[in-house]
Amino acid sequence: MRITGRIWRFGDHVDTDQILPAERLVSENLTHLNDFIFEKVRPGISSEVKKGDIIVAGKNFGCGSSREHAPRALMQAGVACVIAESFARIFFRNSINIGLPVIECRVGTKEGGTVTVSTDDGIITDGIDTFNFPGYPEFISELISKGGLMAKIRSGTE
Repeated sequence: MRITGRIWRFGDHVDTDQILPAERLVSENLTHLNDFIFEKVRPGISSEVKKGDIIVAGKNFGCGSSREHAPRALMQAGVACVIAESFARIFFRNSINIGLPVIECRVGTKEGGTVTVSTDDGIITDGIDTFNFPGYPEFISELISKGGLMAKIRSGTE
């Protein structure tokens, strides 16, 4: 899989309440979670993020609660991939389960820059620098390409 997008930078320990505040989960309509991403730490970003954009962060991205709503809100906003030095394990797994590519890698490209990610080759490049990461195992690549775990199950493929 190849993904090219504009970068939004975040630091270390971005928790799920920063990604999507818990009080936004009381609505019965969860189809517009994207309207509330990062609203307390970067007001207005939800209207600026475009389809195909990429989040690049530091250590422990997605720490906090085990809610699947945080990665789902990022996908609804159009985020195509999240790259971080490390992820909270449950956020990592929730992301894979819904088909959001998450990659552990330290990337030095500044916000607003563009990177191209090749999950098959384990390479991220910004046109100047190249960053390497371990590629996905085949079963994770398949989950993401099918749109997540439930989509893969519904497709009936092994």
